[in-house]
Amino acid sequence: MCAMPMINMIKTGENIVALRKRAGLTVKDIQEAFGFGTPQAIYKWQQGTALPSIDNLVALAALLGVKMDDILVTEAVVSIRISA
Repeated sequence: MCAMPMINMIKTGENIVALRKRAGLTVKDIQEAFGFGTPQAIYKWQQGTALPSIDNLVALAALLGVKMDDILVTEAVVSIRISA
């Protein structure tokens, strides 16, 4: 058996809020940096109802001055059997 990590979307969203505030950025700052017409995607990330796409995650990490792994909150909760 192998424990596979799963992303905790709620905690990741809370983490995005904390990292954004620590970087001194507003939701509007991130919206403008990404060129989004509305802040809805960012609010969904922060609420844990959606995750940034991989390319947005890379850009968000750069904007916040952290590694992608510092944004995502994972939990090893899924056990799978790997057989060769």
